[in-house]
Amino acid sequence: MLGSGKSPATSPRQQKGTVAEKTMDPIRRLGLLDNEDIRVMMQGSNMVKIRSSRWQKSRTLRLMEDGLTVWCESTKSSRKAKAQQTFAVTEVECVREGCQSEALRRLSGSVPEKQCFTVVFRGDRKSLDLLCPSEDVARCWVRGLRTLKARVANMTQKEKLDQYPNQDGKMSYDEVKRLLQMINVDLSEHYARSLFKRCDRSGDGRLDHIEIEEFCRELMRRPELDAVFRHYSSNGCVLSTAELRDFLGDQGEDASLNHAQSLILTYELNDWAQKNLFMTQNGFTMYMLSLENDLLNPDHTRVYQDMTYPMAHYFISSSHNTYLTKDQVTSASSTEPYIRALNQGCRCVELDCWDGDKGEPVIYHGHTLTSKVTFQEVIETIAQYAFKASPYPLILSLENHCSAEQQAVMAKHLRTILGSKLLTKPLSGQPQKDLPSPEELKGRILVKGKKHIPHLGQLGKTSSFSSSSDDELASSNKNAPKKLPAKVSCKVSAELSDLVVYCRSVPFCGFENTSAKLPNEMSSFSESEALRLIKDSGKLFVRHNSRQLSRIYPSGQRLQSSNYDPQEMWNGGCQMVALNFQTSGEQMDLNQGRFLPNGRCGYVLKPSFLQSLTSNFNPENTGGGPGHVPTQLTIKIISAQQLPKINTDKASSIVDPQVWVEIHGVAIDNAKGKTPRIDNNGFNPQWNCTLSFQLQVPELALVRFLVEDHDHTSKNAFVGQFTLPFTSLLTGYRHVHLLKADGSSLSPATLFIHIKVTRRGVPIKTVSERIAIAKGKA
Repeated sequence: MLGSGKSPATSPRQQKGTVAEKTMDPIRRLGLLDNEDIRVMMQGSNMVKIRSSRWQKSRTLRLMEDGLTVWCESTKSSRKAKAQQTFAVTEVECVREGCQSEALRRLSGSVPEKQCFTVVFRGDRKSLDLLCPSEDVARCWVRGLRTLKARVANMTQKEKLDQYPNQDGKMSYDEVKRLLQMINVDLSEHYARSLFKRCDRSGDGRLDHIEIEEFCRELMRRPELDAVFRHYSSNGCVLSTAELRDFLGDQGEDASLNHAQSLILTYELNDWAQKNLFMTQNGFTMYMLSLENDLLNPDHTRVYQDMTYPMAHYFISSSHNTYLTKDQVTSASSTEPYIRALNQGCRCVELDCWDGDKGEPVIYHGHTLTSKVTFQEVIETIAQYAFKASPYPLILSLENHCSAEQQAVMAKHLRTILGSKLLTKPLSGQPQKDLPSPEELKGRILVKGKKHIPHLGQLGKTSSFSSSSDDELASSNKNAPKKLPAKVSCKVSAELSDLVVYCRSVPFCGFENTSAKLPNEMSSFSESEALRLIKDSGKLFVRHNSRQLSRIYPSGQRLQSSNYDPQEMWNGGCQMVALNFQTSGEQMDLNQGRFLPNGRCGYVLKPSFLQSLTSNFNPENTGGGPGHVPTQLTIKIISAQQLPKINTDKASSIVDPQVWVEIHGVAIDNAKGKTPRIDNNGFNPQWNCTLSFQLQVPELALVRFLVEDHDHTSKNAFVGQFTLPFTSLLTGYRHVHLLKADGSSLSPATLFIHIKVTRRGVPIKTVSERIAIAKGKA
């Protein structure tokens, strides 16, 4: 936290002369000196902080002179309150206008919506719901925060550093701390303060330019990075442009003169070195710590795959019981989980619909103690957030248990609220051999549900693998209280049936006549049913999933909303592998890793051997078959940086870190290896431990890095993790930016590693080379 508990300096308009001008320097350097929204924010605004109808407190919010920190003045004086009195623009995930939070939505109608906004933070910090004195003030703060957030996101490291020092050319400890956070460097309070004191030779509590440079040099000292630097530097002091190009070539990156020079201009902090196109040790460290040196291929952070294949050719990020905040027996139902899932790129959300009071359908986990949220609220939320994270089609999986009357209300809400986004008829009047592509369905919302068909003779056939929304209901009813009657869902109403176009729910009736099935027919399978099909008829299931959509859902026995292993389902080509997004753990780590590439748009193109009706790929027998590209992956775990304490209640608690590397893919590829533990060192533990893995089907493999705090007496504690597809990782020296259990950033905690990929003893450096090999083109 950036807050110091001290009141900020007075507003710039209360100051005079050169002091006032220098106070505005950070704003000038941000290019926002003439921005009226920023001026209003710096003057400060009186607002009301809202938690509920009963809890509403006056607050004064003011943008501080650094242009990056907001002071929230409170009458509270407790230590905890003081720690929460400021927030940095870098902590803000998004700003929502109007009544777009649980608390404000409950007050809708009793507070002026256009005077409200919500600040949503990254990580665990609670959102801030605010009521402004006027619409103009609310607009200024919403626009201003968004402007600052965008400006900081686009700043170079040099621009961030130029925000400081302050008007007298020196920096206090708090200013140094804010600077470090700006450039993504953080340290323990004890270490940072002791280092600051050591560099403060004047003893006045402020560092001058030379002392700041010394502080940063000591702060970023990394022996393992220094060793890499010296390996490529002929004099051990600087890297010439040619030497930097040698390093880039070994990394498998663009080694052109222009790219090398652009890196020097971006990351080198020494003016002399930058002017002469050299990179010093500090500049090299800054580059190696940047996201540009991330393990994930930067090309994969945007949509790079062909989005014109039929929808059945993609893995589709899918959520189960999306409305639940925790377990499926007693937890709250809410619109917030929909917002979170959609913001993560989820493209299939579930709505369990039941008859509600006053003719309005509700969503909750039927026959349990979970609370209810109205169908209308959920659809309104979906309408607002459907395409914020991804432009590609969103599927609403309706578990429909409503009467015909309330189904008509559902259809009305879907049509009126979603409007033109809702797909109500096929894109073409002609029957299609395959489903449309994500590109063709861009910006459209599809309804998945049962459809009324006049001739249903074929559905009278029995099958050992019956799968429908009714089966999911029956599965959940096994765990319902005995005194509650089981409710049988009604027949689908004509109004709702008309909205089902490309995702018609039908029972699974076997693999016969796969090519004759209509492409818009899809089935849902419990996790156990899907596993049985994959193990007993894997090749046939792959062929089925090359043309039909399949949705997999968790067993009804998972009362705590735990998850199954999604990798096994992806191996069989299943597209919609629905997980409980509200439950963190290994399974959600894998899901996040699977959908990390392709711009996190929620659609990832399946490997070619999972796309064909004549495919011979069998996920249970992959040796020598399609997708079989024996590949050696060698990972050297060199070091870790700034791993957080797990037990923060104990001042002496220090992490004993141990790193696991896991491969999740087809059965023959599943493997894991670990480093030794290092006692009492979370700051800069070093292992230099090499782990090697043989992959047979690399295109399906996920690589998971897991850091644990070793414990002799109990289960090791989770510290952080990062998961990505093998085809998206870069070779060479890389930093792994670890994530928390909930998937948010654990910055600045990182692993420093070296990646090497070989096939038949030949090193493969670039991602394009690996993909070409996997597709049989090299």
